[in-house]
Amino acid sequence: MGILHKHADISICSVSRFWKTPAFPAGSGPDYANAVALVSTKLSPTALLTELHRIEAGAGRDRTNGRWSARVLDLDLVAYDRVILPDAAHVESWIDLPLDQQKIKAPDQLILPHPRLQDRAFVLAPMAEIVPNWRHPMTSRTVAQMLADLPPDALAGIQPMPAADLPAFA
Repeated sequence: MGILHKHADISICSVSRFWKTPAFPAGSGPDYANAVALVSTKLSPTALLTELHRIEAGAGRDRTNGRWSARVLDLDLVAYDRVILPDAAHVESWIDLPLDQQKIKAPDQLILPHPRLQDRAFVLAPMAEIVPNWRHPMTSRTVAQMLADLPPDALAGIQPMPAADLPAFA
């Protein structure tokens, strides 16, 4: 995660392996390289997300192409310790949002933990490598438990990347 090493306000504590994962939704683009980093920062969650977006823009990320479009870099803030933002009811409403609405609606504020965290093998598999015992602040389930709860097909096509296939910024 060389892209974060230059930021005085963000210290990397641990990084998972990179995982090759099919684009979501299926067929929407080339496979992705996913990883999870555990960082330490004194930045607020909103300030940290702003910094992640600045890093994306510096790498050429264009946010005008729509939700779930192919992108050069996508840095998500999926959790910030056990913080819930803006509140549990708001997070729950986004967790319960039907898939057809997820495709067109985007929140206008930071939601933590990420409302799809417990559903996404491409997040949970690398996250389980570095923080398997982290607990979701709303369900108290660990990363390892959430990963084990996924249906078998959720892990289809997800595999650790060989070193030769790692992205240039890794």
